[in-house]
Amino acid sequence: MVEKDNELNAAPATRRHMIDFLQAIANGTRPVADIEEGHISTASCILANLSMDLGRPLVYDPKSRTVVNDEEATARLMRDYRGDWEHPHPDTV
Repeated sequence: MVEKDNELNAAPATRRHMIDFLQAIANGTRPVADIEEGHISTASCILANLSMDLGRPLVYDPKSRTVVNDEEATARLMRDYRGDWEHPHPDTV
């Protein structure tokens, strides 16, 4: 479905993000929509959903990328990919 005036409303915001990103590169600063902030926000939601699904609190260690003393929860942080696709692991990228 195409929304009427979508280009009118979305394009300026997209351009502002692109300009901000390029300025951050040029200035050596972080952009407004920083990937690390997005990761933290997303990871928090994933961990909260996982905690609710398992019915127990979780303690996440970002350095080891594991849920402390919880192999089941840690295993559920990654899923099996189909076919020849492989889940990227920070130690091998």
